[in-house]
Amino acid sequence: MLDSISELPVEKQIFYAVLVFSWTVYLWEAYLAHRQRRIYRSTTHVPQELGKIIDSETFEKSRLYQLDKSNFGFWSGLYSETEGTLILLLGGIPFLWGIAGAATKRFGFGPEYEITQSLVFLTFATLFTALTGLPWSLYNTFVIEEKHGFNKQTMGFFIKDALKKFAVTQCILLPVTSLLLYIIKIGGDYFFIYAWLFTLAVSLVLVTIYADYIAPLFDKFTPLPEGELKTEIEAMANSISFPLTKVYVVEGSKRSSHSNAYFYGFFKNKRIVLFDTLLEDYSPLNKGDEAKPEQPENDGIHGDSKAKPKHKKQGCNNQEILAVLGHELGHWKLGHTVKNIVISQMNSFLCFSLFAALIGRKELFVAFGFNDTQPTLIGLMIIFQFIFSPYNELLSFCLTVLSRRFEFQADAFARNMGKASELYSSLIKLNKDNLGFPVADWLYSMWHYSHPPLLERLRALGNIKQD
Repeated sequence: MLDSISELPVEKQIFYAVLVFSWTVYLWEAYLAHRQRRIYRSTTHVPQELGKIIDSETFEKSRLYQLDKSNFGFWSGLYSETEGTLILLLGGIPFLWGIAGAATKRFGFGPEYEITQSLVFLTFATLFTALTGLPWSLYNTFVIEEKHGFNKQTMGFFIKDALKKFAVTQCILLPVTSLLLYIIKIGGDYFFIYAWLFTLAVSLVLVTIYADYIAPLFDKFTPLPEGELKTEIEAMANSISFPLTKVYVVEGSKRSSHSNAYFYGFFKNKRIVLFDTLLEDYSPLNKGDEAKPEQPENDGIHGDSKAKPKHKKQGCNNQEILAVLGHELGHWKLGHTVKNIVISQMNSFLCFSLFAALIGRKELFVAFGFNDTQPTLIGLMIIFQFIFSPYNELLSFCLTVLSRRFEFQADAFARNMGKASELYSSLIKLNKDNLGFPVADWLYSMWHYSHPPLLERLRALGNIKQD
């Protein structure tokens, strides 16, 4: 069999190698997901080690939620892999390139206007992806997320949001792509250096303007009101010389009850963003619950040996929010953000360098149905998406391992700030609010989890006793 494969033209060998590797990765991912689904199905009772952390009702809710997500992921992944394979086998990429050429020709742009044709091709490709992905997105939002109480969107909001995302994506993607293709065309022998510098500049600009100009197109951002929480956040930032300029609350609750927090900005212009679902005093899920007394926080966490179902608020209290931010600020103070940027840009430079070495190889284009032309955009797609796929998988795993290491270090930073007890309780609360399942297959978590499993993080924080 190996002899027959070696007798094939090199372009056929390339094509089949890409297909085989793609399906190998898919089958590996499917096997890992199967292992994790087996955990979801078999672990129906709270393990003894988790008895003080999570009550049986929340445990069952999280188990069913994650099982539904995993089953959905299996079918959506199978569809995506099958669709990609059919596109390659049936010549979908050169077919769409031809459609784009015919469209531009109608407006008087011939084959010499390659960049124009590339932009039309890109528009058609992203539109196709958006349309084929729409049913899956609808099912995920209005069936799975709705069933488990997370979805807050109406159908009208969803459609409007999807259209807005598509429009904003095109407004960014098309100008950036056209300039990148132009740089590659005129850059000469060292075009890969100029292309890398351009993508570096674009990424820095997007990171800088995202929360101020792009994110507000989709969600409402309001400054955190003056008060105890804001004062303590500013004091904590000052204590580690974090150049905080603004603290925002984002109205994430209008689309989902999942919670999050992040910071952004460069140099002396850092901002912190808190989701309203993270803040106990802001979360809409707590409206109307003010009259209901909340049970003592130590019930079921460090009190009785078995957790009890209880009424609880969504989100974290002020001290727990400070602990969460202590973790996030730890990423900054320990240089994790800068390290990730450096790794990303080193990888980008390497990829552009290899692209420069491979772009002239005609057999790469012939392998994917481009016998007479070698469009630069198609070359980028073939090399970055297909040829680099083994390298991308290896890099992704290494970054996942590194991310887990960074998470432990950031937890330790918050602990050293005196926030261990509060971070301990906030991790438990956030796991409950987001229905995270605290039991994981070791191989699945090793390959997929960019954050350590809950129990590992709690063990690292130590057996914190709450007053």
